[in-house]
Amino acid sequence: ELAELLELGESREELSVAPGFPGSCLAGNRLSLDVYPDGCCRLLRLFAGRPGEVVRVEFLRLSTNDPFLGTTLSILPHLRNIRSLVLKGGHARDDFGSCLCGSLTTLPPDLGNLSCLTHLDLSFNSFSTLPSCILHLPSLRVLLLSHNRLVALPEDFGSLGKLTFFSAMKNQLRALPRSIGELAMLQDLDLSENSLEFLPEEVGNLHNCMELDLSGNCLSSIPDSLEGFSSLSNCVILCPGLSLTHLPSLSRLDLQNNCLRAVPPEIQTLSCVHLRGNPLGEAEPSSQPDESSARGLRRLFLASGENSFTVTSEGCKVVLACGIHFYFPPGSASDPLQIHFQILAPDPRWVKLRHHDVLLSRVLELQPHGVRFHQEVQIWMPYAFPQALHQREVVVRTFSGQSWSDLTTRVEQQRKSKKHLAHCSVLHFSWFLVVSRLVQNECQVPSEGTLLFSSVDPNIKVTFPPGVTEETRSVRLQVLPVSAEEIQELTADAGCRASSLLCLSQDSLMDFLRPVRIQLPLPPGVTGLNLDRSRLHLLHGDLEGQTWDDITSQVVLEFTHLYAVFEVTHFSWYWLWYSTKSYIGGIARKVYERLRLYQVNFIALQRRKDPEQVLLQCIPKHKVDPVLKKLQDRYRGPEPSDMVEMFEGEQFFAAFERGISIDMERPDCVDGRLSFIFYSHLKNMKEIYVTSPVDRKGQAVKGQVSFYRGKAPENIPEDASRRRKGADSLWLATLPIKLPRLKPHLSDSPGPLNGFSFPPLSLGSAESGYLTQGNLLSIARRLGPDWQSIGLNLGLSYQQIERIGYNNREDLDKQILDMLFSWAQQNSGDPGCVGKLIRALRDSGRQDIAEEVETILELGRQKYRDSIHRLGL
Repeated sequence: ELAELLELGESREELSVAPGFPGSCLAGNRLSLDVYPDGCCRLLRLFAGRPGEVVRVEFLRLSTNDPFLGTTLSILPHLRNIRSLVLKGGHARDDFGSCLCGSLTTLPPDLGNLSCLTHLDLSFNSFSTLPSCILHLPSLRVLLLSHNRLVALPEDFGSLGKLTFFSAMKNQLRALPRSIGELAMLQDLDLSENSLEFLPEEVGNLHNCMELDLSGNCLSSIPDSLEGFSSLSNCVILCPGLSLTHLPSLSRLDLQNNCLRAVPPEIQTLSCVHLRGNPLGEAEPSSQPDESSARGLRRLFLASGENSFTVTSEGCKVVLACGIHFYFPPGSASDPLQIHFQILAPDPRWVKLRHHDVLLSRVLELQPHGVRFHQEVQIWMPYAFPQALHQREVVVRTFSGQSWSDLTTRVEQQRKSKKHLAHCSVLHFSWFLVVSRLVQNECQVPSEGTLLFSSVDPNIKVTFPPGVTEETRSVRLQVLPVSAEEIQELTADAGCRASSLLCLSQDSLMDFLRPVRIQLPLPPGVTGLNLDRSRLHLLHGDLEGQTWDDITSQVVLEFTHLYAVFEVTHFSWYWLWYSTKSYIGGIARKVYERLRLYQVNFIALQRRKDPEQVLLQCIPKHKVDPVLKKLQDRYRGPEPSDMVEMFEGEQFFAAFERGISIDMERPDCVDGRLSFIFYSHLKNMKEIYVTSPVDRKGQAVKGQVSFYRGKAPENIPEDASRRRKGADSLWLATLPIKLPRLKPHLSDSPGPLNGFSFPPLSLGSAESGYLTQGNLLSIARRLGPDWQSIGLNLGLSYQQIERIGYNNREDLDKQILDMLFSWAQQNSGDPGCVGKLIRALRDSGRQDIAEEVETILELGRQKYRDSIHRLGL
């Protein structure tokens, strides 16, 4: 905030501390009293005892939470040399730990006579209108009004012609005056988290504006003056050679979390324009019962950090940052209802996939569980699009608390974004996920009988004769096609053939009263003319596919030119095989398991800026090349491993060896190995920080990472894993990792914290977990060149970042420490600051450090819970 001011130079003359005021901070031309609970009293006494020195002060900070603030304001017009005035609230907190805004609602009219004042910070106060005296400050260049209650700016706001920085974030502004276009020198404009519904065209006159933040508003369109920017002038660095109009200096335009459904294509493709959290390209939710009433519904667009919203009897439409949509029709809830949601990683211990299911999304949990709505709530869940859908179908699966069931699902695709959505309707909330399953045909079987066909292969049919059941039953049919090439490859037998797999199931535990007639096509290449009955085997498998029994001799097989027909009373898997082998059950079991496997590669890449940051990933064969291509600009590393075969939902581990280790206290570490779960359509990725546990004396270390299977599924095929003796019996692959020569480290620097000395601090709370000064120092050692991006995501301004870099321009370590600990000092009383740090790390691409911070917090929370338990509380 003071970057522009500091360029003007400042007096270095030191004055002795006033007698009787050992704690006051009168030093040179600075007077910082906002850190004292009686700061205003100190100023009053100091002005009474040493007025000559006080009127020379150029930098003054006061807390507006001070009860004596009103009396102190009368002194301010006498400070004719004042250049920077900070009157901020937020220093006191309520019983819940939230910042209390200051009591300041107005300013003395004579304050407009301070001709030297260039920096004014009135954040965290209670202003509902802008004091008129501010518009008369002739030299004002920096004005901060964030976290107030402003609903409008005065029409003559443009009279502040020298203003270069203006922030009014977190207010209640609904419109801007047209005179804002007269701020010809404005470089940074922050109007985020307001209620702006439109912008005046005059915004396009801010020719010197470099950063424009309009995120978190209600904008449904942008003025033509910004569209001109989009097509002609965006980011001179990014678009050289283009003619510049409207906003030629703009390098960052933030429009995140607004209501924009359409913006010019030129804007969407620009890297300096941020549009996340807008419903771009999305039509109104389809299949709504009353379109006329739906158009007037309240719309909510939630940002990435939000986890709840409120539904009233009027209904609403909700869009989450992750792309999930909800439609609550009017009357679905009789009273206001708070809905909480979270996105969870799937855990095979409770996400039970069926054989041949493919997971396409993470788990969505909606609370409160069990509350029944008066009308069906519609949900749209985005999912990863599987390659082959002609033999599979996408469904939303929900968990009742005891078992998973599939919902009636319709698949949709957004017209512009091309995202795929699974659409379902529910009357109550629980857990939801999207899966791809074998196509399921279903029918009700009455006592009169019926006929059921497969939509995958209409030649497969099941005939239910009259009298087959006394009560109506629900029957399901699924088919898994298997090509002749797959059978030959898996069995290594050119003469082996098999039909498609047929799975029949029902909702009753009782067998049918009369035999059910099943028609299956003969295996490929086999007809009734060349059929050798001694080579044909009808196999019956249990519902888990673990055992396959040859029942050829137990049923009556009839043959036509193309089909085999037989009768059964019990439902399960059925499979026709044609082979010279006498014992076919073991072969069928082996082939069945192999059909559930995915060919995958393991990759280990090291970040180019910081080789100690390692990315590990397990990806299916068809994704290897695009993933490596996407990562090659930021990462370098060995080629991926040879092909390995894994099951959907299988656990595997990564272990570092030969002088390389990781933090073993991570919650995802088991016996010193990093735990993964493989899902073919999820990322299966972890980013971690590796170190050398021994003193390598500055030399490079050549180590490796090895991958191992976890708890192997029952009856795993022998050739699905590379068998070795001893501890490596479940070894999968090994890839090299190289740590370069050590550079001078933070811990090697002299002095406390590399020359910085800060009072002890802890971020967070006992319930949520603490980050200590030692934790922060450990984090600082690993930030490297990413510190600037992390600082910006923590809320520091570009001017602050530049000033930190300039003050410590010869020492990267000092830059990092200055940024991190300065931020920590300012936010040490905020209970949500640790969450903000984690989000900033993630947004800056440092997932490895974010995960470590979460691990530290979890360990702290666990210790707190243990202590509570020990005390019997």
